[in-house]
Amino acid sequence: MLLGFVTLLAVAAAGIFVMRQNLGFTAWVQHTYQVEAAIADFRILNERIETARRGYLLSQDPRFAQTVNQAAADLGAALDNIQRLTADSPAQQQRIAALRPLVATQLQAIDISMAFARDGRTDTSTFYQDSGVEATRRVRLLTSEMIADEEAKLKVRDSDRLASIRWLVGIAIVGGLLLLFVGIGSLAVILRYTRDLTTSRLNLHRLNAGLEDEVRTRTADLQRANDEIQRFAYIVSHDLRAPLVNITGFTAELEAAAKPLSRLLARAETEAPGIVTEDARAAVRIDLPESIGFIRTSTEKMDRLINAILRLSREGRRVLTPEPLDMTALLSTVADNLKHRSGELGATISIDPIVPGVVSDRLALEQVFSNLLENALKYLKPGRLGEIRVRGRSAGGRVVYEVIDNGRGIDPKDHERIFDLFRRAGAQDQPGEGIGLAHVRALTYRLGGTISCQSTLDQGATFRVSLPARLSSEGPVE
Repeated sequence: MLLGFVTLLAVAAAGIFVMRQNLGFTAWVQHTYQVEAAIADFRILNERIETARRGYLLSQDPRFAQTVNQAAADLGAALDNIQRLTADSPAQQQRIAALRPLVATQLQAIDISMAFARDGRTDTSTFYQDSGVEATRRVRLLTSEMIADEEAKLKVRDSDRLASIRWLVGIAIVGGLLLLFVGIGSLAVILRYTRDLTTSRLNLHRLNAGLEDEVRTRTADLQRANDEIQRFAYIVSHDLRAPLVNITGFTAELEAAAKPLSRLLARAETEAPGIVTEDARAAVRIDLPESIGFIRTSTEKMDRLINAILRLSREGRRVLTPEPLDMTALLSTVADNLKHRSGELGATISIDPIVPGVVSDRLALEQVFSNLLENALKYLKPGRLGEIRVRGRSAGGRVVYEVIDNGRGIDPKDHERIFDLFRRAGAQDQPGEGIGLAHVRALTYRLGGTISCQSTLDQGATFRVSLPARLSSEGPVE
C-alpha cells in the first residue's frame, strides 16, 4: 500500500510536469497563430495599398486615394506588431528589418505615381518598371518566407503539444490503473485486517469471559485466604497476649522478689560474710537484674509487635468508606499535626497549593500520609536543614502523590524490603519495629493503588503513591 501511494504521488507529479509542458507548448502554438495572423494582416494591408493605387491610376477616383492613405497609415503599426510578436526569433527580426526600407520605397513610389495621376501624366505602360512594384514583390517574398518560417515552427510546436497530450493521457491511464491496484490492494488489506480483528475480538471476548470467571474465582479465593490470614493474625496475636501478660506479671514479681533478696544478701555479708559466695553475690546483684531487664525489654517489644499485628488485622477488616476528599486540606491537616515535631527538628513541610482530589477513604489516606511524613522527619540528614514537600498530579484515571524529602536517603537495593513487615534498612538509630511502611503499602493496596520509592543514599527520597481517581464501594474505578 505504501509503495502504491508513493507511486501515485510520482504519477501525479509527472502529470503536473507534463501538463505544465503542454500548457507551454499550447501557448507557443497560440503565439505562432498570432504571428501568422499579424503577417496576414500586414500582407492584406500591403495588397490593399497596391490594389487601391492601381484603381486610382486607372480611374482617379478619390475613394481609392483615401483607401491608400488609410492603409498606409496602418501599415507601420502592423509591422511594429509583427516585430513585437517575433522578438524571440532573430531570423524574423532580420526579415522585418529588410521589410521596413522596402515598405518605405513602396509608399514613396505610390505617392509619386498618384501625384502623376493627379496631374494627368499617368503612363500605365511603364507601371511594371516602377520601383514600387519591385518593392511590392520583395515584400510579398519576405512575408511568404516569414509565414513559411512560422508554419515550420507551428508544426514542431503542435507536434510537441500533441506529444505532451499523449504523455498526459498515458500518465492518466497509468495513474488510473495504479489507483485501481492500490484500491484493490487496500480493500484486500482492510478486509483481511477486519477479518483478523473480528477473529481477535471474538477470541478476546471468549478469553475475557473465561478470564472474568477465573478472576472472580481467584478473587474469591484470595479474599477467603486474606480473611483467614486476618483471622489467624488476630487469633495468634490475641492468644499470644495472654501468656505475654503472665510473663510481664511474673517479671514484675521477680523484680519485687529481687529487692528483699538483695537486702538479705547485704545483711548476710554484714553478719556472716563467710557464708556468702561470689557466685551467690553475682547471681543476686548482676545475673538476676540483667535477666529481668532482658525479659522486660523482650516482652515490651513483643507487646509492640502484637499491637502492630492487631492494628494491621483490624485495618484489613475495616470497611472502606469512599468520599470526595480535598487532598490539599487533608495533607495540610496531617502536616499541622506534625508541626510540633518538625519545629523541634528545624524542618519544614510544604504542601503544593494545587493538589488533585480523589474519592477514597479518608482515614486510610490520613494514615498513609501521616506515616510517610513521620518517616521523612525521622530520617532527616544530620547537619542538613530538613525540607519535605508533598505534591500531586492527575495521570489519566489515576492520581499520583509524591512525598519528597532531602534526608539521608535509601540504598537502591533496599527500595523493596523497606515495605516488608518488620524489615528496616540503613542505620538503626531511630526507634521503630519496621511496621509503618508495611502498613502504608497494605492500605495503599486496599485503596487500589501502588506505592514505590525512588532514592539514593544521602540524596533524599521520593515516595510515590498512585491511586485511582475514584474508589467505589465495590473497588477502585479508573
